[in-house]
Amino acid sequence: WRGNQKNSGFLPAERAWLSELFATHGWIDTHRVLKPGISEYTWWSNRGNAFANDVGWRIDYQVTSASLQGSAQSVEVIRDPRFSDHAPLIVKYRIK
Repeated sequence: WRGNQKNSGFLPAERAWLSELFATHGWIDTHRVLKPGISEYTWWSNRGNAFANDVGWRIDYQVTSASLQGSAQSVEVIRDPRFSDHAPLIVKYRIK
């Protein structure tokens, strides 16, 4: 993340805006809650063997409300089979 702070999509102002948006509406990044501290990516550049070297960005999200977050059971990034430069982010919920 340190090397991306001057890149569009990870600029400090963009990250602050997203943090404020989440806080204002009480939204939650489900991956971050279910897998705290785990670096998994959902997008890789098609250049420089980014996918093979697992050098990517997690730019695909499942955002939930606080009330729904307790229903989230697991999260998984599906790397294989590879359909594009993005990987599906799957969250399983138990809805009562």
